[in-house]
Amino acid sequence: MIKSPSVSSSYPWALVAMLWVVAFLNYFDRNLITSMHDPVVADFKLNDSQFGLLTTMFLLSYGLLSPLGGYFADNYGRKKVICFSVAIWSAVTLWTGFVSSFPEMLVARVVMGLSEACYIPAGLALISEYHQGRTRSIATGLHMSGLYAGLALGGLGGFIAESWGWRHGFQLFGLIGVVYSILLIVFLKDKPIVSNGDPVYKKAPANLFQIFKQLLAERSFLVLMFYFCVLGIVNWLIYAWLPTFLKEHFHLGLGEAGISATGYMQIGSFAGVLIGGILADRWSKINERSRLYVVIIGFTVGAPFLFLMASTHVLLIAIAAMIVYGLARGFNDSNLMPILCQVIDNRYIATGYGFLNFLSTIVGGLMVYIGGVLKDAQIDLSIIYQVSAVLMLLASLSLFFVKFYRQKEYTA
Repeated sequence: MIKSPSVSSSYPWALVAMLWVVAFLNYFDRNLITSMHDPVVADFKLNDSQFGLLTTMFLLSYGLLSPLGGYFADNYGRKKVICFSVAIWSAVTLWTGFVSSFPEMLVARVVMGLSEACYIPAGLALISEYHQGRTRSIATGLHMSGLYAGLALGGLGGFIAESWGWRHGFQLFGLIGVVYSILLIVFLKDKPIVSNGDPVYKKAPANLFQIFKQLLAERSFLVLMFYFCVLGIVNWLIYAWLPTFLKEHFHLGLGEAGISATGYMQIGSFAGVLIGGILADRWSKINERSRLYVVIIGFTVGAPFLFLMASTHVLLIAIAAMIVYGLARGFNDSNLMPILCQVIDNRYIATGYGFLNFLSTIVGGLMVYIGGVLKDAQIDLSIIYQVSAVLMLLASLSLFFVKFYRQKEYTA
């Protein structure tokens, strides 16, 4: 019989707190540059397409390395990958504050994408190992709220740039991240299992191709692939085009539209990860499919509100709709990794999540471009969002077809 070695009863929650800071830095550092458009463009004499390329290169490198980042976490330990990831992207953030040319900035964004891609699969996998059963969803949700905070507060970069110059923000938060990565080396722990009295670690098969082959043989994983693709399409269309939609349809100023596009949905999402996590964990006591049902319920309610937001011409109704859709997204984010843990072999959940993250990012990134093409073709953003809402509803309902993988006990 294999047992886990004893750890402090408070450590699983301390782990969530430590990784909340990492999640915050993960999204804050990547989004700093989006709020520093004017000073960066002026400093390097860029046009808008060149400035946009900085984000495009980040997304491409981030998406492409996500499966490999998960594979590293499954084979070499979550702690090593997390600490390495935080140290590298923080060093790159610090470096960005000293770049002297646009090509150098592009290289920095590519390296940041590669290093940040390694974190999410490893971080969520480690939380799932320490939080099993009745605390898994709420722990995951609390961690994901760090991403929301980083996304929402990334706009502080504009104020930093106005007060001290755009480089100082990268230098300050890059240095903070480097120091924090050292603290993680000291305090972060992988969760071992015990064989014959000695701690050992679960490892995935060494061949990445074998892992993908086994993942694709699981019908439920194919359902999750479809779901993640639609989720990526909808999320990235919202991230990229919602400020423009609000500005055009409700005649808002650029600043007000930008704040509205992130603020109201983040409020809903913060509430959603807490409510969805608690509900799923409590429901799981009597129904093992509770986490699937929470996600389905969330988007069965939330997707029509996204449709409503795209259809109304009353700003207050649009705001309410954004909050409700954000709530649904929170239900989703607190339960995706717990669902994956029930669908595939736990020895390669980080690889599986990394592969799903890859699909979501690449497909979503392409849709950002396609959204612009459709807009140039005089297709209104309201129609694009209405179609997205219908797709999101269909994708969430597809989760009814997910069947759970029966985990095998590990033996020596």
